[in-house]
Amino acid sequence: MTSTTHSRRDTLRGFAAAAGFLILGANRAGAVLLPGSYVPRAPFEDGAFSPFAWVEIGPGGVLIRYAAAEMGQGVSTALPQILAEELELEWESVRVAPAPLGAAFIHPRLRERDSAGSRSVRFNYEPLRRVGAAARQMLVQAAAERWDLPVETCAAEAPGRVVHPASGRSLSYADLADAAARLTPPREPRLKDPARFRLIGRSLRRKDVPAKVDGSAVFASDVRLPGLLTATSMQCPRFGGRLAALDEAPARAIPGVRAVLRFDTWFAVVADGFWPAKRGLDALTPRWEGGSDIDSAAISAKLAAAGGSGEATLETRRLGDAAAALAGSERRIEAVYEVPYLAHATMEPMSAVARVAAGGCEIWVGTQRQSVAHDYVATLLGIPRDRVTLHETYLGGGFGRRFEVDYLGQAVLIAQRMEGRPVKLIWTREEDTRQGFYRPATWNRLEGGLDTAGRPVAWTHRIAAQSLLQRIRPYALRPNGLDVAAVEGAVNHPYAIPNQRVEWSRVDLPVPVGAWRSVGSSQNAFVTECFIDELAQLAGADPYRYRRDLMTGHPRHRAVLDLAAERAGWGTPLPAGHGRGVAAAECFGGWCAQVAEVEAVPGGRIRVRRMVAVLDCGLAVNPSIVEAQVESAIVFGLSAALFGQITVAGGAVQQTNFDDHPILRIDEMPRIEVHILPSHEAPGGVGEIATPQVAPAVANAIFAATGRRIRSLPLALHGVV
Repeated sequence: MTSTTHSRRDTLRGFAAAAGFLILGANRAGAVLLPGSYVPRAPFEDGAFSPFAWVEIGPGGVLIRYAAAEMGQGVSTALPQILAEELELEWESVRVAPAPLGAAFIHPRLRERDSAGSRSVRFNYEPLRRVGAAARQMLVQAAAERWDLPVETCAAEAPGRVVHPASGRSLSYADLADAAARLTPPREPRLKDPARFRLIGRSLRRKDVPAKVDGSAVFASDVRLPGLLTATSMQCPRFGGRLAALDEAPARAIPGVRAVLRFDTWFAVVADGFWPAKRGLDALTPRWEGGSDIDSAAISAKLAAAGGSGEATLETRRLGDAAAALAGSERRIEAVYEVPYLAHATMEPMSAVARVAAGGCEIWVGTQRQSVAHDYVATLLGIPRDRVTLHETYLGGGFGRRFEVDYLGQAVLIAQRMEGRPVKLIWTREEDTRQGFYRPATWNRLEGGLDTAGRPVAWTHRIAAQSLLQRIRPYALRPNGLDVAAVEGAVNHPYAIPNQRVEWSRVDLPVPVGAWRSVGSSQNAFVTECFIDELAQLAGADPYRYRRDLMTGHPRHRAVLDLAAERAGWGTPLPAGHGRGVAAAECFGGWCAQVAEVEAVPGGRIRVRRMVAVLDCGLAVNPSIVEAQVESAIVFGLSAALFGQITVAGGAVQQTNFDDHPILRIDEMPRIEVHILPSHEAPGGVGEIATPQVAPAVANAIFAATGRRIRSLPLALHGVV
């Protein structure tokens, strides 16, 4: 964990300077920062970079800080690995820790520090290299000056030393740190030739795994503090409802319960531990009032009405004249696709620790949105930002759910009433499932037209869905109100169709929606990749070949598609009752194609036997982490495609736990093969790239195996799982 306040940074800087450390970071202009000053002394000329990691070099070794939330995706290894490469360090000796919060660690392309959009590595690859290179040059210069030698005759080499090859002299980085800290950083640090990389591109051991194996890793639910109390809470189950009445006596009668706290739309039980808090919560019978009474049928009807009428639609893509091309096409097809709300279902339910005392607040939390969490707490309590200290913990799963700060707000408000004692809030699994910010449900109507040769000449796609950016990032909406997240995966498919029209109809519903792994691409890739399969069927063409022929001008799409087909044995005979399906999509700077193989088993059901995924993520900094991320994305995508849905009755979410919102079990796991295309391109995204293709690949494989075309999710609703 790390504390992130101005006073902590000042303390660290002073300590480091006194101890002879070299501390390097960068400000928003990309300048290297030295002890005692956050004013750039020599900013990079282009001002385009703002790496937000520290490197500390001292007698105890080297510590590299990373400024991203570690939620299992491996950034606590990949980001330091980049910097360590340029600094010529030996990986086993490097220690890592989260970077403190502050403007110095916010990328200039972002308004806040967060971990989302699969951008931790792709946004920070070049900045981190430049920080490492700057540190290396300063250390070499310090050694050259000590030896009174030309700097070009000296060099840095692993494991963290500067050498003079001609004389055999050498000095450790620790010996040089104090002198290097007094030098002016280079304006244009010289980056290593990638041909000389020793660390980047290798599957180095992860830095977070030992602590997770031996139990020393700290998640928010693991935090232990003197005098710590534990709370759990319940919110009104109906959207927009409030707490009307509550008899506290049954909870207060349970040993260990310290308080029952009421708020407008929720209440909490505070106790000496989680078990008495939960027993106290279960003993209460709150009376709620107000709120919505909407149900899933009404939601579906509203989406279909908005999409079907075409009223208030916003056009987001237009090529040619789709209406005229459809009218003149040789063959036409129309289809309606629907996808449900989905919960994130992280393995660690929402949790946070807070202590409010002496006009300030300390919080311990795993969050994807560190800047917003910090500012939110200050605003909530009406105190200055520098009176809030954020200790960053590991995240027990994110997937977009910990992009929200609602659970943190509850912890702070509870702690505010507990007279300075720290309070750990842990939601029950039931509360976590019923009080989420769900992936939006969508309704989609598509039309396609073919010419006499079977090539598509027209494509229209109308999406009816809620806006998630309206709440979480309203400044990201287009001037006409278009939510670009709602059309991701629909406007950027790779198929060369001369006449296209894509539209979005915003539908306002009371169900809270938020970002879910791969955001809009998770819904829209299912729709577009299944519909392109339908066009291939209408044309009497092979689905893989049909896609490939339409990928004109998209070499990276075509490359992942070709290799996926090759590795999956596309076109080779399968046992009776088996079928293969293919899907390809890009998002967040990465390209992925997948082939699913399914088997029809007795009773009209199917089993997913094999998933082959090929990824182009540019240069893979740590291939084993990339492979694990793809495997994770496939498991996540399969859970959603096969089983996942959130349904609503009487204005309340019906699902409560993994029994009615299941995830993939070990005996349902298919064989997964991951292939990473070698690349010299800049690193792209990884964490979300391999989720969008899963559902369409499986649905298309079901069609190949059974002849049954499925146009809505989850597949379990159709009796095939």
